[in-house]
Amino acid sequence: MKWPAPFEVVRPELRFVDHGKALYDQHCTACHGANASASERAPAIVSTATSMRGARSDAQLMAIIKNGIPSTAMPPWGDRLSDADIADIGAFIHALRGMAIDNPLPGDAAHGETVFWGKGHCGSCNAIAGRGSPGGPDLTNIAIIRKSTAISDALTKVEHRVYGDGGVHLPDMPPMNYEPVHVVTKDGQAIDGLMRNQDAWSVQFVTMDGQLRSLDRADLASVTVKSDSSMPTDYDKPLTADEFRDLMAFLTHQGVKATATASSGRE
Repeated sequence: MKWPAPFEVVRPELRFVDHGKALYDQHCTACHGANASASERAPAIVSTATSMRGARSDAQLMAIIKNGIPSTAMPPWGDRLSDADIADIGAFIHALRGMAIDNPLPGDAAHGETVFWGKGHCGSCNAIAGRGSPGGPDLTNIAIIRKSTAISDALTKVEHRVYGDGGVHLPDMPPMNYEPVHVVTKDGQAIDGLMRNQDAWSVQFVTMDGQLRSLDRADLASVTVKSDSSMPTDYDKPLTADEFRDLMAFLTHQGVKATATASSGRE
């Protein structure tokens, strides 16, 4: 069966995803739960069992939204929402399925790489494939461990959440700490960096030029750790819309998508 044209391809651009989330929150949350994670009234739309690894296709899902499911509590929304609105809800749900590598955002990834190392100054704190600074998180496999929406939110929102499979809210668990730290030694030397570890006897941090330092507390006059991250959350402001789109295209391609090792038995 060939689905109606508006439902053949999900539109992955962030503006459609954001609009789809607003529509989902307005019309769907009461039954299917926040971020499609289920409620007492209806099942999860995205879960381990219904993820991109074996779910209904996006086209089938959007057709269900439009036409409903007879003899169930799922009503047809086609008489209340336009095909474009339903497609945007599909884009939002699609964004909850799988990680960014499963659905890289559109744009010129090659130009996005130029923005990353150039105007965006991302490499001054982050590294990819051994290039850049070890001060912040290594982004070599960011598209494998984060969804596209989570990557975008981290670049544009002071407060954001990370959602796993099924829309479940996960704590953001970086492998290390990245709080800015200002250290002053007893001989008056001031050093800025990103905290790695500290205990009663020593402080370990990475300086802004990427050097790992470990200093004894007995040699320090003060250690000031800021609670806020050094990661800017307004990347969409200094960059043009095209630059930010291409940066997202680049980041959502970072990683190697796993390939099936065994035949599924289907042609």
